[in-house]
Amino acid sequence: MKTFKPYFEMSKMRIVTMVLVTSSIGYFLGARGVGDVRWVVWALSLLGTGMAAAGAACLNNYLERDLDARMERTRRRALPAGAIDPVSALMYGIVMVLGGVTLLVWQVNLLCGFLVLLTAFLYVLVYTPMKRWTWLNTSVGAIPGALPPVSGWAAATGQLDVGAWVLFAILFVWQHPHFYAIAWMYKDDYREAGFRMLPVIDPSGQRMFRHILAHSAVLIVVAALPTFIGMTGWIYLIGAFLLGLMMLEVGIRLWRTHSMADARNVLRASVYYLPLLLVMIALDVVL
Repeated sequence: MKTFKPYFEMSKMRIVTMVLVTSSIGYFLGARGVGDVRWVVWALSLLGTGMAAAGAACLNNYLERDLDARMERTRRRALPAGAIDPVSALMYGIVMVLGGVTLLVWQVNLLCGFLVLLTAFLYVLVYTPMKRWTWLNTSVGAIPGALPPVSGWAAATGQLDVGAWVLFAILFVWQHPHFYAIAWMYKDDYREAGFRMLPVIDPSGQRMFRHILAHSAVLIVVAALPTFIGMTGWIYLIGAFLLGLMMLEVGIRLWRTHSMADARNVLRASVYYLPLLLVMIALDVVL
């Protein structure tokens, strides 16, 4: 079991779990409810997507192993700690990504497989190196982070409708206050590692705080779109609006105080926001 522990850690299972949850939401919404779900296809789509997500996370660890060794919060990860050699990590990541995508193309459909491969490509080969070059990495990284519900929708329908892109928009916007809060909390670590995060290039945090407020405000509007395209009802709309106000309120508080405590509150609020919103969407569709 100890042999597999480093691979399990490099796979970032918390992120994989969120990928599978959002992919499932996309699948169920694309299938227009639980009654029309093809359960075997859904299970295979989760297996392939999970494999690719785990492999992409491992490749991210491989590419950033030297930088992870410089940061307090990451230096105990498997690669910088020497628990596994880099070549093994590289091979594991490649096999998992290609194996997951192959399964999706073979057993689900080509569009789903392509979207999952695109997600892995953007995360590993665009977002990961971009963190060393420009603060725009957060927005670019939000693209692969928002694609899982789109690939889930494609798995269910074999096509992409407006509902899939609405889900994409919600996750894309949501990630900005979430990851900017993390960037503020660990700005010293990021500076030490050479990551070009927004609070590193603007230590005052003013630009980052404006981005948090702007994206939190936009999130209120974007989260209302499922109701206005007929995907959800008014109960969801009211709940989404209240959750959006919560996000905006903690963002305003951080803007005023600049404190680590309020950055953690923004992060905590974003962690609560997304699963609650997804649960409301799912319940609205089922009921």
